[in-house]
Amino acid sequence: MSHIKRLLPVLFLAFLWVTPVQAMPESFADLAAAQADSVVNISTTKRAKQRTQGLPPGFGSPHGGGPSSPFDEFFNDFFRNMPRQQREQHALGTGFVLSSDGYIVTNNHVVDGADEIIVKMRDGTEHEATVVGTDPKLDVALLKIEMKNLKAVKLGDSERLRVGDWVVAIGNPFGLEQTVTAGIVSAKGRVIGSGPYDDFIQTDAAINPGNSGGPLFNTRGEVVGINTAIYSRSGGNNGIGFAIPINLARSVLDELREKGHVTRARLGVHITDVDKETMQALGLKDRQGALVPQVEAGSAADKAGILPGDVIVSIDGFEIHKAHDLPIRVARHAPGDKVKIGLIRDGKAKTITVKVEAMVDEESAKNGRIYNDKNKVRLGLVVENLSPELAARLQTRVKKGAVVKQLQRGMPAARAGIQRGDVVYRVNGKNVTGVSSFSKLAKKFKAGDVLRVMLDRHGDQVFALVKLPKTER
Repeated sequence: MSHIKRLLPVLFLAFLWVTPVQAMPESFADLAAAQADSVVNISTTKRAKQRTQGLPPGFGSPHGGGPSSPFDEFFNDFFRNMPRQQREQHALGTGFVLSSDGYIVTNNHVVDGADEIIVKMRDGTEHEATVVGTDPKLDVALLKIEMKNLKAVKLGDSERLRVGDWVVAIGNPFGLEQTVTAGIVSAKGRVIGSGPYDDFIQTDAAINPGNSGGPLFNTRGEVVGINTAIYSRSGGNNGIGFAIPINLARSVLDELREKGHVTRARLGVHITDVDKETMQALGLKDRQGALVPQVEAGSAADKAGILPGDVIVSIDGFEIHKAHDLPIRVARHAPGDKVKIGLIRDGKAKTITVKVEAMVDEESAKNGRIYNDKNKVRLGLVVENLSPELAARLQTRVKKGAVVKQLQRGMPAARAGIQRGDVVYRVNGKNVTGVSSFSKLAKKFKAGDVLRVMLDRHGDQVFALVKLPKTER
């Protein structure tokens, strides 16, 4: 028996010696080389139109501050009515190839407001990109370039990431192309106040301006995040960078590709964190979950039987630790999905099945989006009917038409110079009396068409040529 006792420490040490331990990789060179063709540089141009107003230097009134002279009025009118000057703003970002047929993923803030988007490949070739769809709330954008046989990334599972795992960022910080940095996952589920769906991966891999929209890889070469933001007082890297989990982004990419926008699901409840007083009053064991102080009448939650005072603690088995976790989990579902809500009511656990519904504002925007489902033609605008109230406010000459409510930058309508508040009243010689007639005309649009569009812009008649992409999406 004594000799067995003497062997035990040796056996234990031997067991420790053969147990695999994740060590720092000797090099990330193979990963970087394998993924280099899938990471792209994105440069954008935004043209801000300005109109010279007032007198130029040296043409001021000699009597300073007194009544204007006829000459003052002449020069003011002359320069006020001069053609607008264009001032270009340029920005840089990063993206990655989602599929071999030319779909590119980046951040929405990289392309937001851009009139021109250029994607530069590793070999130096440049391609003009169009915006297929954007999700400002998640800060994700999907672009399209006319190329085939591209090398696409492989998407990983961000849920499997652990704090301390190695990650690699590839991007174009400060315009320095194909820069590779490495670090670890510093934290998960970070809320930085950028929007309702904050659920960031925090990493100490160096991320700087220009990295936005680039991929964050795990050691298997799979994309687990989209680099989005940094915490910095100087504008440079301080070892605190944030990436959107790829699982959260993946939930919207297919919808952006098909529809150009995201229609999110909702329960129809108002929620708040559980504080100490609430925990005591409701007899809860801890402060986990989201308290429901109000249920909207007629909402999905109301129909399913969720009540004010309920504390939601899980969705489909995923724990809800605080109120912020709830909309993130609901957002991963599509309207019409059935989800299982775990809650505590009067100290007892219950499970309720809820058929989630669409957010009202996004659903209404979708109804006014001019889109040809058959030919996959998108103009990139959302319109509403011209009401008498709108006509008075916009000071239009026409009384019927479709008012441009939203514009998607980089899409055909925006490229043609159409602006928010414009009233479309004729397309290709056909009268447009509202959203319905505009939608009927859109069914005849084909890829490569050039549309003749007549607009009313605050009483002025404006003519625009809208060029549709030659290749259908």
